[in-house]
Amino acid sequence: MVRQRLSLTLLFLLFVGLVGGRAFAEAPPERTPLDDYVNAPDDSFSWKIVSTKEFDGGKAYVLDMTSQTWRSEDEVDRTKWQHWVTVAVPDKLTSNIGFMLIGGGSNGGNPPDGPNGMVNQIALRTGTVVAEVRMIPNQRLEFFGDGKKRSEDDLIAYTWVKYLETGDPTWPARNPMVKSVVRAMDAVTELLASDDGGNRVVDQFVVAGGSKRGWTTWLVGAVDDRVVGIAPIVIDVLNLEKSMGHHFAAYGFFAPSIGDYVEHKLVQQPKHPRLEGLRQLVDPYHYRHRLTMPKFIMNSAGDQFFPPDMSRFYFDDLEGEKYLRYVPNSDHGLDDTDAIESVLAFYSLILAGKDRPQFSWTQPDPNTFVVTTKEAPKEVRLWQATNPQARDFRLESLGPQYTSEVLEASSDGTYVAHVDDPPEGFTAFFVELTYDVDAPTPFKATTNVSIVPDVLPFADKNPTLPTSLTLHCKVPSNEVVEQIKQALDSPQMQAIGDDPRLTTSGEGDNLTVTLNWVPKGAFEDGARAIAGYLGTLGCDNFSFQMESGRPE
Repeated sequence: MVRQRLSLTLLFLLFVGLVGGRAFAEAPPERTPLDDYVNAPDDSFSWKIVSTKEFDGGKAYVLDMTSQTWRSEDEVDRTKWQHWVTVAVPDKLTSNIGFMLIGGGSNGGNPPDGPNGMVNQIALRTGTVVAEVRMIPNQRLEFFGDGKKRSEDDLIAYTWVKYLETGDPTWPARNPMVKSVVRAMDAVTELLASDDGGNRVVDQFVVAGGSKRGWTTWLVGAVDDRVVGIAPIVIDVLNLEKSMGHHFAAYGFFAPSIGDYVEHKLVQQPKHPRLEGLRQLVDPYHYRHRLTMPKFIMNSAGDQFFPPDMSRFYFDDLEGEKYLRYVPNSDHGLDDTDAIESVLAFYSLILAGKDRPQFSWTQPDPNTFVVTTKEAPKEVRLWQATNPQARDFRLESLGPQYTSEVLEASSDGTYVAHVDDPPEGFTAFFVELTYDVDAPTPFKATTNVSIVPDVLPFADKNPTLPTSLTLHCKVPSNEVVEQIKQALDSPQMQAIGDDPRLTTSGEGDNLTVTLNWVPKGAFEDGARAIAGYLGTLGCDNFSFQMESGRPE
């Protein structure tokens, strides 16, 4: 069950680890502040059935769950965390293992009618209980009566800042996010054990979630022994310090998708005395010694948050059974892909108690993968994309440029993929293996992504300078450029930012303007206002980035 208890010696090791990162890495503690928070008794935990509904082959439940009380009424406008938990139970239950999906959404609406169709279908296809806990995190929340309703990354980043200010390890929102999922597993187990649930046993779980819910997936696996498998999705950022340094060194700027963390000045202060303590609290990399259960790590090869080669900073260090999958021609949302089918295949393999496919790879040089597999794959493909201008493979900037070719086995049974350095720019590539595993869907997994040439264009650039914002867009004419120049001195522009600088490039249909300014207020609000104005002038193809200092 949930991890708890330990000796004074190990508590001392925790203290040493929080003060010095090397000690933590060498002697990871058996108990952390996250354990303390999750295991702390909380009388506000409760759940009740809101509705039940029969569906073809099963029964659906909607639970109203209060997971905990987080912080005081002086600190936040709503202290009790409330969630909808939807549960699909097939008539023919074949396992004590259930599937827990971590979902998002905002508080305050009506309860859902029931699980969505995907949840019901997974329950029927696997013969298991499938549940989704929603409103992770609870949102929108207002802190200290400041009038700002925060949600998603803005909420999380704000609570990180509060930890840096106070040193209070209960501040990071990841604490209540993790506890919410642990309590949802409790609720599902209690429901199934009740008369309403048919007096059945569900006491183990495979947990999955995407983005910040994927981050939560990692940490739920770290604190609760009921978790027998995890599928963290599109959260390719373990080993935070190295990962975020790599992000900037690859791009030379911060992508707008991580804007909340830049706006809260979290990525610009790598030497903050409490930052290492924060990483040890929230970074799954620091819990890797616990994460020995089967792991299926699903990432996007075109994610707008993370460069696609970030697994280099954590995958080899993970213990136990582990699989990667990078999905080509996708972004953070993994829309219109077969991502969920791969997760379903992984879950089905755990349920069946079968050996999962075993394969490994080496890279004798950055341009080559040599893949060795125990079982014969149904298909092996090399995927690659080239950006002739930048080390940037975000779908939003490059488009769906990944192409593939089938690889045949070499005489020794290995699969060799070699990609030459491109004449200009960079090429990203990886190998994808597809296995027929007698599951409802095939199982796909990949190597890591390699990018060649293996250089970081902005490795020497300082990421800690004051932030400025840059907007790029196409403009229809030089006359419009003159209109934009005149608007730079307007009261509206002065309210958004200081010292706006405009440059142009190209001509005709390729006429482009670049506008850089020092923001005064909320980054996103100012950028939207400027883009809205430029849109009225016929400008299009907008892109944004956050600079360290002013661009040269």
